[in-house]
Amino acid sequence: MVTWQGGAHLAACLDALAAQSRPHATVVVDNGSTDGTAELLAARAADLTVLRLPRNRGYAGGLAAALATGFSTGLGTGLSTVRTPFVAWLNDDTVPDRNWLGALEDALDDDPRAAAVAGPLIRPDGSIQSTGVRLTDQGYGADAPAGGPPAFGFCGGAALLRTGALADAGGVPAGFFCYYEDTDTAWRLRLAGWDIRRVDGVPVIHLHGASSGLGSRAFHRWNERNRLLMLVRCAPPGVAMREWARFAAITVALPLRRLRGVGVPDEPNFAVSLRLRVLAELLVRLPAALIARIRIGRRAEVRRRAVWRAWSGR
Repeated sequence: MVTWQGGAHLAACLDALAAQSRPHATVVVDNGSTDGTAELLAARAADLTVLRLPRNRGYAGGLAAALATGFSTGLGTGLSTVRTPFVAWLNDDTVPDRNWLGALEDALDDDPRAAAVAGPLIRPDGSIQSTGVRLTDQGYGADAPAGGPPAFGFCGGAALLRTGALADAGGVPAGFFCYYEDTDTAWRLRLAGWDIRRVDGVPVIHLHGASSGLGSRAFHRWNERNRLLMLVRCAPPGVAMREWARFAAITVALPLRRLRGVGVPDEPNFAVSLRLRVLAELLVRLPAALIARIRIGRRAEVRRRAVWRAWSGR
């Protein structure tokens, strides 16, 4: 579990983990919180392993830091001993059903082709937030609705993965900071020939956006930037180039639309300053993304075009 300034909701999550019906070890990554989180975790030290980072490295960075400590293998440490076959990702603003972990473990045990499995995320009022991640025809990862077809990927807020499959696929993209680390991972698992499953009946209550703030400038910046980086890393080249060009064209068109008096949505992702920052960050990160693309391609068992055709727009 990764937390940052999560003192207001962290205790409920830890209580739900302590009540799980399946034995497990809990590792909490504290991203340099200053709100009393460290003291809260210290009071529960007997039940937890706490990794306290000196600065906030985001959800993706926190996961990568935990995976590199040695309770898993092959994720940047050179370790050769697998200490756990499965690793769960969990947001600090969640409350999983007491049978959540056991049901997910059983699902992976029952399906050797599956590398990741997740149950539904629900809002505090009981309504469905997500049953997984679907891949739109523009390469966005979007919440899959209830009752729909199998989802392309899993929501990283509450999921269980095979440690070995995750390692072989390249681990967690720590540089994403947060958002799209789950969809990028789903892409790489699909390319490697793995399946991703959904398990019903073990809901996870999720506050959603408690740390980053849904709709904030930071939220939109990370979403837009990481989607385009993910497409460079994982998608067919034509899709990645089309979406980069679309993003740049909209950025250029926005001030022209305002000059002509044409309405522009009042959302942060339509702010030219934010979009220019995203473009600048993309250019800085492009070389590393291209190198990652080559490595991902070498591991792939399925063609990128086949994955795109099978899952995009569903």
